[in-house]
Amino acid sequence: MPFYKNIKNYILFLSIIALISCGNNKNNKIDLSGEWSFKIDSLDRGVAEKWFSNDFSETVKLPGSMTENDKGKEVTAETVWTGSMWNDSLWYKDPKMEKYRQKGNTKVSFWLTPKKHYVGAAWYKKEVEIPEDWKNQEIHLFLERVHWESTLWVDDIEVSTQNSLGTAHNYNLTRFLTPGKHMLSIRIDNRVKDIDVGIDAHSVSDNTQSNWNGIIGDMNLIAIPKISVGNVKMYPNVADKNVKAEIQLENSFKDEQKVQLILQAKEKSAIGNSIEVFEKEITINGDDNITVNYNMGDNPKLWDEFNPNVYEMEITVKSKNIEHSKTIDFGMRDFKVNGKQFSINDRPVFLRGTLECAIFPLTGYPPTNVDEWKRIYKTIKKHGLNHMRFHSWCPPEAAFIAADEEGVYLQVEASAWTKIGDGDQIDKWLYKEGEDIINAYGNHPSFVMMAYGNEPSGKNHVSYLKDYVEHFKNLDNRRMYTSAAGWAYLDNMDYYNHFQARIQKWNQNLNSIINAKAPQTEFDYSNIINRTPMPYVSHEIGQWCVYPNFEEMSKYTGVLQPKNFEIFKETLEENGMGDLSKQFLMASGKLQALCYKADIEASLRTKNMAGFQLLDLHDFPGQGTALVGVLDPFWDEKGYISPEEFRAFSGQTVPLARFAKRTFQNTDTLNVKVELAHFGENMLKDVTPTWKITDVKNEVFAEGNLDKKDIEIGNGIQLGEINLPLSKVDKAKKLILSVGVNEFQNTWDFWVYPNETPTISNENTVKVVDKLDVNTINYLQNGGNVLFNITKGDIASGKGGDIGIGFSSIFWNTSWTNGQKPHTLGILCDPENPALTDFPTEYHSNWQWWDAMTNSNAIILDDLPQLTPIVRVVDDWFKNRRLGLVFEAKIGKGKLIMSGIDLHTNIDERLEAKQLLYSLKKYMTSEDFNPETVVEINQINSLLK
Repeated sequence: MPFYKNIKNYILFLSIIALISCGNNKNNKIDLSGEWSFKIDSLDRGVAEKWFSNDFSETVKLPGSMTENDKGKEVTAETVWTGSMWNDSLWYKDPKMEKYRQKGNTKVSFWLTPKKHYVGAAWYKKEVEIPEDWKNQEIHLFLERVHWESTLWVDDIEVSTQNSLGTAHNYNLTRFLTPGKHMLSIRIDNRVKDIDVGIDAHSVSDNTQSNWNGIIGDMNLIAIPKISVGNVKMYPNVADKNVKAEIQLENSFKDEQKVQLILQAKEKSAIGNSIEVFEKEITINGDDNITVNYNMGDNPKLWDEFNPNVYEMEITVKSKNIEHSKTIDFGMRDFKVNGKQFSINDRPVFLRGTLECAIFPLTGYPPTNVDEWKRIYKTIKKHGLNHMRFHSWCPPEAAFIAADEEGVYLQVEASAWTKIGDGDQIDKWLYKEGEDIINAYGNHPSFVMMAYGNEPSGKNHVSYLKDYVEHFKNLDNRRMYTSAAGWAYLDNMDYYNHFQARIQKWNQNLNSIINAKAPQTEFDYSNIINRTPMPYVSHEIGQWCVYPNFEEMSKYTGVLQPKNFEIFKETLEENGMGDLSKQFLMASGKLQALCYKADIEASLRTKNMAGFQLLDLHDFPGQGTALVGVLDPFWDEKGYISPEEFRAFSGQTVPLARFAKRTFQNTDTLNVKVELAHFGENMLKDVTPTWKITDVKNEVFAEGNLDKKDIEIGNGIQLGEINLPLSKVDKAKKLILSVGVNEFQNTWDFWVYPNETPTISNENTVKVVDKLDVNTINYLQNGGNVLFNITKGDIASGKGGDIGIGFSSIFWNTSWTNGQKPHTLGILCDPENPALTDFPTEYHSNWQWWDAMTNSNAIILDDLPQLTPIVRVVDDWFKNRRLGLVFEAKIGKGKLIMSGIDLHTNIDERLEAKQLLYSLKKYMTSEDFNPETVVEINQINSLLK
């Protein structure tokens, strides 16, 4: 297999991307942004018909995409997308979607819709004039990001083709351009052809950024002198306080040249302190590789997440008549494996990461400006995170510059999610793509981790990846390498990026930790870590959904439109619940945040775990519409959790409590072990952890201190134990445990129910049944009060019996997962409803609802008269059915509460169910129990099997 260690074109590209000065010539760059002639080549006739010699009647503005220039085709049901349909293919068959398949009203449910769509070849042409004083220069065309394959002609001469997805397309045009006017013709093809990176790879897929056609970022013609600084690799050595600069000098002269090589580093800051100059006279004959060990002084500033100190190294080569310089950003950092964890400059690191899947709704492509990336990184750091994984793509250089300056650790991938190792062209291309990425961005201190891409397939992918990892470890040791995100395990990789350590895995349905096991916070992933002999970073944890935020639709002012949201909003309104959309968002959002807290804390509780990667802090608009973010696709808040609240369980220092359960009787004693995950800049000295238990009115129930201690950097640090009798609780109550370590505080809700409840007066007037037999129906219709609670499984299919109801939010989304359970987004209720007076609750799901959701069926209310359930279930946004869990109605002369929750099976062993039953019975004996909606008994029976 060829290893692309000496790629001439790429060395030249690196000369261009740097700041360049050429002798005394100030005009060394021609900006190519602006108007270009344009023509679509949908029939692939352009090459054969020599379009490079033709004039075009249309124009576009570059940098930009065809869609931004309103070029392409209207989206219809016949549009051929770049992306897997999976279960989304039902959109093409579902009768309910027929109106959205019509021309003029085409709306797809599975991702955002571009205003115009095009896959194929398109031509871009521009006339340029080369100055006379460029005659003795090397001339290069630099296109920062092209999507995807570019073929270049100068006048009527074909130059070559390039197809990198993650790096610039750079063409050496020295022998093609002479002083005077020339025509540049670029044919860009965005089809997935012989290089199959995978149609779901975020480098190309319509799932996220869109499969756009065009050029973005800097686009220039640049003149470079005959002697120049080429590829540079900076290898920082923190221990020895120096940096090794491996410099490739480009020499286009045929004879030996004596040159002066000058290096000087300075801080990339407002102060910009400079370090001592290195200067040496050398002789070069042709291209030459020079190594310089540059002394960084006695106290070089180190780079990490807390102190993102960046240096600039200016490298200058001078001869008698030529001078050329370039400036390289680098950082003094040592990111490495230390046992089962990572360290940065010998300090332990825990990666708290989120994915970035090329989600940019306004443009449909990634930003190439530093400020926008800084905004994104500042947002994730406000939420307590320090790491970002670029899922199956590599961002532009602006993302690396911003991460350097904001202190964010990056995992970059070589643009693929595909089948590998079987001898296809992708196998060679991935080596080149990986090397191009390292050559382009490898000096950035934030670039600490790398993988081929996402979740590989292919019968030989394991052996292929073993060679791939070995190659890159030998090529460049400045970062850590893994096989791929997700799998496979290899003994030669630096870390394992794997999917097992999370509370809901793919296709677990209701058998996951969060849905199959009663609420507790004692579990962790020690069994996984103990058997993994390298750092373990969990892959794509979370994936917890929230109901769509329809207020966000007005933000889509660019090329991608939220037609999927339009479908969901219209169906909600058609089902008479349009006024509930905000409540559905907020209730499901609170449950989503609770699920993320459970997921993240489990990772932080795990001793020697190396980190986690969330999918995702912000929404993923494709793959069926995966609304998995507490932030929207624009990285904006949705209103149900603040950055400060999120950071409390995801930040650098997080108190943790191990609860054996979340609901107690007042005869119990609370026993909670308290620990700390601390990955701050320094150890904490003389710390006295505090704890406090309050009620919902913030009245203190109990408080205290734990033993004073010094806290090292790490996790699994034991702080002490809280032991507290709960006998003071005389009625059902929610309590909140808060643990503080200095300014860092975290909280946990728990519930206490009385062992003995007061007698309900007139309790005998309420008949509690689990079957509607003839006697019960007669009793009800003649004026009796009936509490009918089903046994799980009693509800008919089509009436709610086939809805997979569980405690957690939906995992990813039901469309892409082909209906994996759960199918719902938690409960919505009025906590002031008198039926719930003795069952303390918020308006949304919390842990005390776990038992109810586990032992219940949702009930579809679509065929009943309009009524407001006591407890709603928030449905999947693809269905938007009216779902109830508990509702009341008039039946004949009587009054009914129907509960989809089983309130009779093993009731004495189910504290929450017992308390909810008590609350409902007490309500039914009160004057408040007066249902307004009349329902016929046959309508109730129709809900049952």
